[in-house]
Amino acid sequence: MYQIHTLNKISKAGLKHFDAAKYTVGEDVQNPDAVLVRSAAMHDMEFGKELLAIARAGAGVNNIPVDRCAKEGIVVFNTPGANANAVKELVILGLLLSSRNVPDALTFAQSLNGEGEAIPKLVEKGKGQFVGPEIKGKTLGVIGLGAIGVMVCNAAKSMGMTVLGYDPYLSVDAAWALSRSIIHTKNVEDIYKNCDYVTIHVPYNPDTKHMINADVISTMKEGVRVLNFARGELVDDDAMLTALESGKVSRYVTDFPNEKTVGAKGVVAIPHLGASTPESEDNCASMAAVQVIDYLENGNIVNSVNMPSVSAPRNGGARICIIHKNIPKMLQGISGSFGEIGINIENMTNRSRGDYAYTIIDLKEKEVPEELVGRLEAVDGIVRARVIHA
Repeated sequence: MYQIHTLNKISKAGLKHFDAAKYTVGEDVQNPDAVLVRSAAMHDMEFGKELLAIARAGAGVNNIPVDRCAKEGIVVFNTPGANANAVKELVILGLLLSSRNVPDALTFAQSLNGEGEAIPKLVEKGKGQFVGPEIKGKTLGVIGLGAIGVMVCNAAKSMGMTVLGYDPYLSVDAAWALSRSIIHTKNVEDIYKNCDYVTIHVPYNPDTKHMINADVISTMKEGVRVLNFARGELVDDDAMLTALESGKVSRYVTDFPNEKTVGAKGVVAIPHLGASTPESEDNCASMAAVQVIDYLENGNIVNSVNMPSVSAPRNGGARICIIHKNIPKMLQGISGSFGEIGINIENMTNRSRGDYAYTIIDLKEKEVPEELVGRLEAVDGIVRARVIHA
């Protein structure tokens, strides 16, 4: 039986993928083979030797110690694109909220409670202070053209906006999905200088921390509106608040409120609703579960953030899966371990990513000598080896 530990409430749409005859799933599971997580912080957790995989039901993995997991031979998965439509819809809402001054207008309307029959006249008298421009005909800059960024580009274009997109790592799939009418710029400064609205959709890492800072904001158009539905740390809050105070930025819409931004002038603070739809939660949970099952039962890796993507069909025999350092002569050492005990390798698939590589070896034999794993893990550079029986 495989043991699956759920750290957060995981949608039943995902959990139903686990066959009860083969999997024990729950919050109280001990010594898990895999963990399903949404937002629970895992950096201070100790992981058992049995743990093979962690799957984040969502795109961001900053709550998971990704590098430490690689060192311990734990594959970390995420679910890119599973919540893309939910976030896209909220970004479009953010564009409208920021442009038409809806939050302040709603507060004004609520303040009229108790005015009785005078409310209609007060509404007509006060509505002028909330006038805001239409988004049609304006220019939107989208930084990051992954699944969400592409959807935002296409949706904004359909609403009559001119759209500039920037992503130095644009994938083939994203390029195919991007409308031909989107202007793909190779210089992010083009977005800062020319766009009335700027929305960011990039992962958070040391290189992207505070990518929207005082220097960057100074190059933007006067009165620009900035949207952040990616990660709070991408924006320097102090610089943004200064820009809002001066009028350089007219609105900042963020899905990541904190003690600095809540209640601040010009900030539309949304309580992290980006993926808070039942459809998104179902999609993320299902994608995470399917990926974990395929890894545990077949050794295939799809959508990992710390290991290469490797998939190969089974041939009916035993399969050996090896996580190892991406260094010279590793495959020689691996194949030598098989030769030493007289086992012939039927098929071998190998891929690398950064400092690590992953090798799948298929055998004709359905049974594998117990000593094989020990021999493999004794090879310098091998982090983990496991056998998946036929």
